Amino acid sequence: MVFRPEKEDVAKNFMRHEKDTGSPEVQIALLTQRIKHLTEHVKRHRKDVHTRYGLLKLVERRKKLMRYLKRTDYRTYVRVIKALGLRDVK
Repeated sequence: MVFRPEKEDVAKNFMRHEKDTGSPEVQIALLTQRIKHLTEHVKRHRKDVHTRYGLLKLVERRKKLMRYLKRTDYRTYVRVIKALGLRDVK
């Protein structure tokens, strides 16, 4: 589980303004943090199919957000993928 202080630290790096929690950049950053956490969980618990399914749903949601950001604001998209160490979405 990702805790509140960790979420706030991640979100601060990508916020557009002080109370921003819904911009695509922040959502992608938070999803990336959750995906990393769940990936470690699935590595330890190989038979946890339900978590694996949830992980795949999160990855797909992040991919959709990344495509949206790429389409609407390419400069921000490039900054986000470099900061998070992600690959370019097709």
